[in-house]
Parts: sequence; structure tokens; C-alpha cells
Amino acid sequence: MRDVLAGQLRQLRDMTGRSLRELARDVRGSSSSLSRYFSGQAVPPWPTVVALCKAAGRDPRPLREVWERAKNESQPSVTAAIAPVRNDLPHDITAFTGRGEELAALLGAARTTTMVAIDGMGGVGKTALAVHGAHLLTAEFPGGQLYLDLHGFTPGREPVEPTEALRALLAALGVPPGRIPDGVTERAALWRSELAACRAIVLLDNAADADHVRDLLPGAGQSFVLITSRRRMVGLDDVQPLSLDVLPTQEAAALFVESAGGARPGDVGEVLRRCGNLPLAIRVAAARLRHRPAWTLDTLVERLREGELAVSDVFQMSLRQLDSGQRRMFGLLGLVPGEDIDAYGAAALAGIPLANARSLLEDLVDVHLLQESAAGRYRMHDLLRQAARAEDAAADPGPAIARLADYYLSGMLATTEVIELVVVPVPVIVSQRPPALPDLSHDEALDWLDIEWVNVTATLSLAVELRVDEPAVGLAQYAFVISLGRRGGMPQLCRGLEVSRPAAEALGERRILASHRYLLGAALLRVGRLEEAVPELEAARTLMAAEGDVVGEALAVEQLAEVRLYAADADGAMELLREAAGLVPPREDAVRVYIGVRLGRALVLRGEYGKAHEVVSDLLEIARELDRQKVRMCLDVLGRSALGRGDARTALDLAEQAVTISRETRHPVLEAISRTDVSVALRHLGDTEEAMAVHAEAMALLEEAGESHRMVRSLLPYAEACLAMDDREAAARHFRQALEIAVAHGVTYLVSTARSGLARVS
Repeated sequence: MRDVLAGQLRQLRDMTGRSLRELARDVRGSSSSLSRYFSGQAVPPWPTVVALCKAAGRDPRPLREVWERAKNESQPSVTAAIAPVRNDLPHDITAFTGRGEELAALLGAARTTTMVAIDGMGGVGKTALAVHGAHLLTAEFPGGQLYLDLHGFTPGREPVEPTEALRALLAALGVPPGRIPDGVTERAALWRSELAACRAIVLLDNAADADHVRDLLPGAGQSFVLITSRRRMVGLDDVQPLSLDVLPTQEAAALFVESAGGARPGDVGEVLRRCGNLPLAIRVAAARLRHRPAWTLDTLVERLREGELAVSDVFQMSLRQLDSGQRRMFGLLGLVPGEDIDAYGAAALAGIPLANARSLLEDLVDVHLLQESAAGRYRMHDLLRQAARAEDAAADPGPAIARLADYYLSGMLATTEVIELVVVPVPVIVSQRPPALPDLSHDEALDWLDIEWVNVTATLSLAVELRVDEPAVGLAQYAFVISLGRRGGMPQLCRGLEVSRPAAEALGERRILASHRYLLGAALLRVGRLEEAVPELEAARTLMAAEGDVVGEALAVEQLAEVRLYAADADGAMELLREAAGLVPPREDAVRVYIGVRLGRALVLRGEYGKAHEVVSDLLEIARELDRQKVRMCLDVLGRSALGRGDARTALDLAEQAVTISRETRHPVLEAISRTDVSVALRHLGDTEEAMAVHAEAMALLEEAGESHRMVRSLLPYAEACLAMDDREAAARHFRQALEIAVAHGVTYLVSTARSGLARVS
């Protein structure tokens, strides 16, 4: 029934014609939550259903029974959850114009062959046709609708490598990260195997050439693959080609009239000829006419006659009508490294006041030189981005990217004022003064981070490439500080700190370099690269000491103790923690909590459960004065010490409190860790079925976050709990899974632990 409800919710979404972000704003929810509701992963609260019906102009009462039945069926299952059917297709064009023959050929091919490649020049409408056709075919392919932009011709962006494309596609089919091999050949084989088991549509958009998609094609099975590219796929066997030319005159005229908002007196044929009957050029020219009520077609033709018969000239025609401020903004927007940008980011990019930026963005949207993909968010078509970059190709992009990076960095600094962190913030430099975000609530701050994350990471990469050192270092450091425990993706955060380390060294600021090496060591530790983490943390300790920063030095020593804890060396950890405690000055309560919690974990590891309880209980009130995540850290240790003393009921209560804190503060990775503690306690209480369900939830959170290292660390204690309850079959299954993930992802220090555990139950 949940799938039935999800299908009806998707119909409501389609009726609104709004983007996911727009709907999230209208129903006062988050885009990630709506995505789960539309895919059937979760059942929304009834007020959310009512709000969606209101947005679509529909009566919610007929949905009440379906909603109640779905809600009653949504209790955790004992068995592993079946991955919901995915529909990743972009939103369909509201009024698709023309292409009748091509569309019929596409729909027919879907019933007779497995692959179609749509080729044609840029701006000819390949993606529009593919997306429209895929939407029409959705009912015939119930296994899901997958979409992947391969960025074969995206200006300023490298094409998606087949290895990464296969990872994304396998993840979309529900394959856990731990099962995804590293090599492209092995991933391609697994992709063909998984795809053969379902009847799905796969749209591979914007491919560079045949080699770009060769490893992504299906083998046996009933799935249907659509490929779009500016190049013909002559090197691929068994792929039916569908080449798009410019629009026939009648269809081009219909598109022009619709895009212009109605017919105008004059010779539309001359306009179409000047636009080359190319859909993108037609839309740009029609937009100029629509926003000039006094113009006739002859006026537009007169403007078009100033150039040659090429798309670039249509762009130039629009550009010539921009004033200097509009034209400068257009050129700068071509530099944007991420998917889109908001008005604050555009203002920072241009170094102008927010109100001015908003006005310029609206001007560019009006002439179709910019798309407002969601309320307050803007993006460019690939061809327009090329034209924008050509505007000032000789200019140094560094200063503009530095301003943009400072905006994202200042935004992340602002979020630290209202969200709970699990590491101490580090000093950064913000050299510019970008437009300040409005005051944000806790959830608004987290929403901002979620929306901007792709742009933050893309800007970091470009800042490193351009040697814009200060913001590159700041972005890398705060991406780790803010994301630890929240977003997951620790390997990506670790890479960001690694590639920006030369920039930190180039700044010549020892305190900043010390922070960078401290954070890099902490990141390496959290991806399981213990041997590499130690020299970074030791270097950070030395640099902190040289600067007289006793707090930083204590934190570096505390992280070295964490390395020992990961390696199950409790005595070595305790020695380092005592040293760290001796460095901490008065009133540094957060650092005292960090050190005390680590000491409690070391005592638990040594089996001194009563002493661990005593040490951490003394910290709990201090933690309550700081933030909920510090409280959660204490609860984790108190729960494990209670379990060690044989009090599984108290351990369960404390672990459930910790889960609630991380769920409320939106730290899913930390929530998963506490859910593992819940599942272990439930095992000890004899509630096997509930323990299995809770542990499956924990693993699902870690899989979604791409936290392979933490997946292994979650599987091992749960396997031990299964073994303690004499469930040798379950223990073997979890030890084996831990071993497979550890080997596949290079978590070498846990391989022997998993193997020895497996040997005990074999």
C-alpha cells in the first residue's frame, strides 16, 4: 500500500508542475523528505499529504484511507527491506512541441530493441525528446527509471568516468556500497547482472562518445537504455540510432509562437531562418519578443539580421541588448563550477550588493539567458554557459571564484552558530565580505548546507585548481568540520583536505597549517587509514605546540588516542588521554568532554565498566550545558558500560536516547552508530527480530552515506552480540559481510578482526 500511496503522491507532484525544492518550500518540508515520500521509502505525515493536495488543487479526503493503510503497514520489517522503485527522470516539458515522428520511432523502438542513441547538435532538443519519451514509457518499465548526466560536453566540467557512472547506477539499483567492486570491468559485470533482473529505463544523457557509455550498456534482460550525445554512436553494436536535425518549419513555427506567448504580425519564416530552426535559438529569440510588447516580428528580424545564421549570433543578439551590468553578470555566471547558484552566491561572484544581483538575475531570466530552476536558484544551459565563458575568455577567473568561495565559506561559518558540531571549529580566513545570509534556524541552516553542498565541493575543486589558496583551505576544513556525522561521504572530505594541503602550506600561516593537518589526520582516521593518520596528527601536535596553542595540541593528542582506540589499544589510548587532559586549560569544557568520553571508551575496552560509568557520569551535566551532541557522546559510553555490567535494559534506554538526539539534530551517521548500540542491547535482551530490524536500519543509513569504514565497525559488534546469544549463523553472516567490505574498501586494520571472528563461528 505504501507504493500505491507513493504513486498517487507522484501524480500530485506532477500536477503541480513544480520542482522538488519548490514543493518542499510550499509544504514546509525538506526536499530529501519529499523524495522519500515520492519513492515510497517513507510514509509522510497526514498534514504533508494535505499540503501536497492543496498545492495540486485536489481534495485530500479520498487519499485518507490509502494513507492510513500505508501508515499501518510501515512498521520495520524483520527481513531486509526491498529497495523502492526509483524514478530519477528530470521533470517533463510541460508542453512538448513537435518531434512527432521521432517520438513515435522512440516509443516503437522501446518495444522491439534494448538501446536507442539520440544524436544531434547542441541545442537541438535531444534531452527534451529522451526525457519526454521516457516519461511516456514509465508504465511499461516498472523496474524503475534511472537518469544520469554524463557531462560529456558540459563546459568547465570533466566527463563522468565510467567507473563513477557505474557506481552511481549500481547505487540507484539499490546495490550497497560494500558490494560495489573497485574495477570498471567488475562494476560493469555487476551492473549487467543487476539490470537483467528488472525491467527499467536507463537514460544516459550527454555522452561524450561511444567509449564513454560502452561499459554502461546492458546485457541480457528487458531493460531499455536511452543515450543522448552530440556524436553518433557508430562504434556501438545493437544500438538503434535516432538522429535529430533542426525542427521542420511547421514545428519550428509552432514552438516559436508558443514560446513568444502568441502570434505577432510579420514574417515568422524569416525569424526561423535566422535561428536556423534550432529549438534553443528559437526559444531565446521568442523570449526577446515576448518581453518586448512593442516589437513586431519585423523588429526582431531586424535585430537578427545584424549577425550570421548561427546559434552564437542569436546569443550575441541577446547580449547586445544587455547593459554593461547585465552582460558582466552573464559572463561571470559562466564561471559557476556547480550545478546552480542562488542570488547571494551571484552577488558574491560579481562583488555587488544583493539587491543589484537579484535584479540582474531576473533580467537574464526574462531573456532566457538564464533558467530559474527553482525559486531563487539559477542555472545555465550548456550552450549558454559556453557563450558566457567566451564573453571574457582572457580574464583571470581567480578573483571571482575567490569571492564565490568566500560566500560559501561565510555561509558555513554562519551555520556553525546554530547547529551542533562534533569537532571543534578551526580558525579560517574570510578575506572578502560577501552578502550575509539572513538569520537561520537550526533546520534552515542544515537545509542550506544540503542545497549548496554540491556547489561547495565543486567550488573547492576549482579554487584548488586556480590556486585560490585561502578560500580553498577554508572550504576544505569547514566541509569536514560541518559534515562529520551528518552527510557522510568521508572519503570525499578526506580527498578535499588532501588536495588542498599544498594551499595550506603555501599560505605560510602555521596555525592554519596545524589545523589543516589535524583535520586531515582526523579524516584519515575516519576512513580507516590509521597508519597515514598518525603522522598528520603528530605534525599538527608539533605545530600547535610551537604556536603555544595548548587546546589545539590537546585535541591532536586526543585524536592520536582515538587512533589507539580504533586499534583496540586501550592502554596506549589512556596514556595519551591523560597527557591531553594535562594540557587543557580551565573553562575548555568541550575539550574536557571529548577527552573524558574517549577515556570512558578506553575503560570499556579494558572491561572496567564501573570506572567508565563514573568518569562519564561526571561529564554529563557539563555536556548538557554545551549541546545535544556532547550529551549523545556521553550516552553512547554510558550505554556500553551498562551493557558490560549486564544491565541490557539500561543500555537500551541510553542508546535510544542517543538515537533520538542524532535524529533531531540530523546527524544520520551518528544515528546509525547509536542504532547499532540499540540492536546489540536488543540482542542481549533476547528480542532477536527487533534487533535485526534496527541493525538493518543502521546499515541502510551508513550505506546511503557511503561510510564503508563505519559499516564494518557497525557489523563487528553486532556479530559479536549474535555470537554471545549463540546465534552462530547470524554471527557468521555479519562477520563475512564485514570482511568483504573491509577488503573491498581497504579498511585493512579490521580485516584480521573480521577473519578471526569468522573463524570462531566456522
